[in-house]
This record gives sequence, C-alpha cells and structure tokens, in this order.
Amino acid sequence: MAPLPTRTRFRYSLGSFVTGSFGTVPGLLLLPYLTDTMAVPAAVAGVIVFVPKAWDVLFNPIAGRLSDADLVKTGSRRRFLLRGGIGVAILFAVLFAHPGFGTPGLDATYVVIAFFLCATAYAFFQVPFNALPAEITDSADERTKLTSVRIGVLAVAILVSGGAAPALTDLIPGVTGYRVMGVVMGVIILAATLAVYFGLKGAPVGSLRPNTVNARELMRTIGQWRPFRWLLGVYFVQALGIGTVLAAIPYFARHVLGDPSYRTALFVGFVGPALVTMPLWPRLGARMGKLNGFRIATVAFTAGLLGLILAKDFPFAVTLVFVALAGVGYAGISVFPLAILPDLISAEEERTGETRAGIAAGVWTASETLGLAVGPGLFSLVLQAGNYVSSTDSTVHQPDTAVTAILLGSSVLPALLIFLAIPLLRRSVLEPRS
Repeated sequence: MAPLPTRTRFRYSLGSFVTGSFGTVPGLLLLPYLTDTMAVPAAVAGVIVFVPKAWDVLFNPIAGRLSDADLVKTGSRRRFLLRGGIGVAILFAVLFAHPGFGTPGLDATYVVIAFFLCATAYAFFQVPFNALPAEITDSADERTKLTSVRIGVLAVAILVSGGAAPALTDLIPGVTGYRVMGVVMGVIILAATLAVYFGLKGAPVGSLRPNTVNARELMRTIGQWRPFRWLLGVYFVQALGIGTVLAAIPYFARHVLGDPSYRTALFVGFVGPALVTMPLWPRLGARMGKLNGFRIATVAFTAGLLGLILAKDFPFAVTLVFVALAGVGYAGISVFPLAILPDLISAEEERTGETRAGIAAGVWTASETLGLAVGPGLFSLVLQAGNYVSSTDSTVHQPDTAVTAILLGSSVLPALLIFLAIPLLRRSVLEPRS
C-alpha cells in the first residue's frame, strides 16, 4: 500500500482536539466545579464523575459493534465521527452551564444527566476514531507514523484545553467562568469534528471484513486475545493514575501551593515537556524496543510524581522540575500503547478474517474512560478522608488533614498506580495469537 499523504495523517490527527478536550477538561475541572460551586460533598462528587463514564464501559463495545456494522454497510466510519463529535460539542457546553436550581441535589442531578449524555456521544466519536489507523493503511510503519502525528497533535490539544480551560475559570470567577469555558471548549470540539470529518473524505479504507455476529463471540474473542488483554491492563491502570493526577491539580495548586492560578502553570509545565519529547520516544522504541521504552517512560512518570511530595518544602521552581519529568514520562506512556494497538488489531484481523478494529477500539475506549473516571473518584475519597470542606465559596479554609490528603493524593497515590503497569509489561504483549 502506498504511503499515506502527510495531509491525511494531519487531518486524521485533528480529531485529537475532541479526545484531548473531553479527556482532559472534565478530569481537571469537574470535581472542583461540583465541590466548590455547588457545595456537593467530595465523595458524592466523585460518584457523579464516575457513574456516567462507567456507563461507557458497557456502551463503548456496543458502539464498536455499531461502528463495524456501519463500516460494512456504508464503507466508512465518518458518519459516526460527525454525529458523535457534534453531540459532544453541544453537551459539553450544557455540562458546565450550571443550572442554579438552588440545591446541591438538583444541581448535581443535572450534571449527572448532562455528563451521561455527553459520555455517550463521545463513545460514538472516539470508537471509530481509534479504529481508523488499522484500516486506512496496512503498513505497520505508516501506522506508527500516523500514531506519532496523532500523539503530537493530542499533546497540543491537551496543552490548549488543559491550559485554556482553567485560565478562563480563573479570569472569570465563579459560575460564569465555567459557563464561558464550556462554550469555548464546545466550539473547539465542534471545529475539530468538522475538520476530521471533511479532512478524511476520500481517505483509503481497508478491506471490509464481516462483522462479529454476537456479543458472546465478542467476549470470547477478547478473552482469548492475550496480547490485547495485557496491553489493555497496562492502559487501564495508567489511565487510572492519569485521572487521579488531573483531578488533583486544582486542589494541589490552591491548597498545597497556595495559589489557584498555579494550576495553569502546573499543567503547561507538565504538557510542554511532553510535547517536546513526544517525537523522541518512537526513536527510543525503535532502538531499544517498544516494551523497554514503555518501561523507561513509566519509571520517569513515577519519579516525577513522587517528587511532588516535597512541594511544601521546596521552591515552586523545584516542583516544576518534577512536573516536567512527569510530563516526559507521560509522553512515552501515551505513545507506546497506541503504537502497539494497531499492529495487534491487524494481526488478529488477518488471523480471523473478520473485523476487529471496531470492537477493539470500543473495549480500549471503555478501559480508558473507566480509568479516567475512577481516578477522580479515588481522589474524591482521599479528600473525604481528609475532611475536605465543600462549599459554594472556593476560598473556604481547609483543615490541615485535608491539605495532607491533597498532597498524598497528588503524588504518592498516582505514582503507585502508574508504576503498577510495570509487572503487566510482558513480552507476550507483542506476541500474536497462533
């Protein structure tokens, strides 16, 4: 198959502004949005963040089957991309619109419903988006190049969304800031959806294999697909750690560092080094092997997070050094799973003669979604254990136990979760089924 044009790689990668925005901003701001503007108790807020995304664990594989079926019927997954992306854009603005019903219970119910619908729409975008690299090229080298461009654009998307969203809520205090932020991010998501939809018109599509026939066979396939299961386990536990980090940043900036505006500096200090070093990880993987590169990235991320435990005793500049180290490791653990996944899908489709990209992408997306949802839930339990005080006034004084809980939940807890991937990074991840 001929090499993919550079414009095709770039246009596909623009979809990362949808995945980056949805994956980053709710994880970064939804918990403080609930605890500090609606006075929702921390443990309850954690459940609210978790439940809608937990639904995706069940729904994403279904979205994968529907996407596979639509591919066979129409020859393209682009229709799912368009409808899902538009839905995410609209519902994202709705999510942060803050209805102001007057009681935490009613306001929280509104957030649950809006987030539930937004997560469902997101499944219809991300599942086909993740499936496409295994289909638009049969070349492993081209898929690696495509993934590298996608990850680079994703880093930019995370930097833009993760930096701009908290900056807007800092610039415009209170409920109004969240409303403005929701609309701005919705516009970005919509623009990215349209760009990837129209940009992939005419892009190549792989051979149309028959869709898997029933849910039982789908589960049996995943159960017997050993390399995919190992890689999925790694991806889940690290998504769990990343979700915890994202949820912790606003609390860490306000209550450990003493200045809420530091959250933007922390995020830029994390994603900036990731963006710079991301192109270097594939080269390291080519020289040392993808699994060895993956392990090195995991250790770097873990070391950077553990360094944050010193944040109250050292200058902010030292904290930023550890944040940058964590960002470098984050770049690596972002690149390697997505570089390995298309190869596993291609090998399994060749072995079975059936479409596996959609269901693999659905299960993959469900795993990521669950990890990013459980992470804030874990952090909310840490807040609750530290007696964090929820209020409509974000300047309320927090007890020392809450500050200690935030410090540990920002450093030790996510570091342990990230490092748990090491035992799962076995050679069998790269071994195809026979």
